[in-house]
Amino acid sequence: MIREVHAKDARRIAGIYNYYIENTVITFETKAIDSIEQAIRIARIREEDYPFIVYEDNGEVIGYAYLSRWKEHEAYINSPEISIYIDKNYLGKGIGKVLYRELIDISRKKGYHVLIGIIACPNLPCQRLHEEMGFKKGLFKEVGYKFNKWVDVEYWQLIL
Repeated sequence: MIREVHAKDARRIAGIYNYYIENTVITFETKAIDSIEQAIRIARIREEDYPFIVYEDNGEVIGYAYLSRWKEHEAYINSPEISIYIDKNYLGKGIGKVLYRELIDISRKKGYHVLIGIIACPNLPCQRLHEEMGFKKGLFKEVGYKFNKWVDVEYWQLIL
């Protein structure tokens, strides 16, 4: 079931996200966050009127996706960044597609023009997801550095 995020989801969302911080280059954050920090982030996204949704199964959040400001300049206001994280134990079950479809529908209703996905590579499942959803790819070579290696970043965009 998909629903809007609640403040009480912060602990579970931080747990999902911390796996990616501590074990992957999917995010360039390097230190785990706690539920308080996650609650602040959720509140900030919602205050800016961006959607933040979760995928819940049997009462447990197992994935989440949200939009956020891509760049600070006002000219980018209709081109938010789209982000998604799925509990590592539920990868490959189609949850990402369900969340993305919902966010794309919400984005069209809100009148956004472009959605921007940013992917640290390699991340074949996420690359496939963006391609299947109709996003087009651009590449920045070696712009991130984590775990003592340079990481390429792909920018994917979907013109709505």
